[in-house]
Amino acid sequence: MKGYRNYFLKQLVWFLVTVVVAFTLNFILPRLMPGDPVAAIVARMAQGMSNATGVQAVYEQYTELFGTDKPITEQYVIYIRNVLRGDFGYSISQYPRTVADVIQSSIWWTVALQFPAIIVGWILGNSLGALAAYLRKGFDKVLMPISIFLSNIPAFGMAIILLVIFAVNLRWFPTSGGYQFDMVPSTSFEFVWSVIVHYQLPFWSIVLITIGGQAIGMRSMAIYELNADYVKYARFLGIKDSKIIRYVFRNAMLPQITGLALSIGTMIGGALVAEIIFSYPGLGSTMLTAVLGGDYPLISAATLIVTLMVLVAFFALEIVYGLIDPRIKAAQSE
Repeated sequence: MKGYRNYFLKQLVWFLVTVVVAFTLNFILPRLMPGDPVAAIVARMAQGMSNATGVQAVYEQYTELFGTDKPITEQYVIYIRNVLRGDFGYSISQYPRTVADVIQSSIWWTVALQFPAIIVGWILGNSLGALAAYLRKGFDKVLMPISIFLSNIPAFGMAIILLVIFAVNLRWFPTSGGYQFDMVPSTSFEFVWSVIVHYQLPFWSIVLITIGGQAIGMRSMAIYELNADYVKYARFLGIKDSKIIRYVFRNAMLPQITGLALSIGTMIGGALVAEIIFSYPGLGSTMLTAVLGGDYPLISAATLIVTLMVLVAFFALEIVYGLIDPRIKAAQSE
């Protein structure tokens, strides 16, 4: 127990350090973008205004509102204080909406899409990989080429393939959006069904690429474990194969826990890009709008939230890994 407590505290310290670094980078990097976002929004609002003094007054008002008239260190202190209160300020590109309002309207779309897709892909991939290692022969010869092919396709590439085949050519599913554009969100059957139909292509584009990588990893680890000395010795003792297999796949599953964490990490990259391709109303589309509009309050908030989600997932999986792998507790107690 003491060994695991030391392991937990060590992981917690690294988690907090990483959060601080990620927090700082998410504040600084968007502010290094070229151009003046406040000047851009004032220019859009001041169209038709002929009074230069009025335009200058509007610019000064927005500069003070967004805090860009203060030194970077002071902005950082203000940013920390506001974020701890859940106040990310106003969105420049979608003013007068607050950043919190914009994020709140999109984050649940991303969570509802990404996490189920990654978990389903992880379970299916590991199950297929375990079967391929145990059955071998024809099943393995078919699964391996398919898994290698799928694992080398990025999420946005798979999204485009599914979009062209099932939406453009076959017209089985819609090409974009989270629901029909002429619908108002509600709990009616028509709206729920529309959400389910629009959900399919983004969901399976993530599931399919997750299956490939997980199947390859699980197959390799399961074959290694099946040829280990303890398996040969157990069979020599006459232990039933079904009981041996349980231990084999439990040991083979341990590295796949790390693979699950890495799969969750892909949300920052290709999976969010897949949302953009399907115009899915999640964080991916929100971040694209923020970048195009030079909206660094929204960029900072969106990237910070996604980064925290990934870090929390990594931390939780590291803790679970320490619980299910006795070697970690033994190493920490020495």
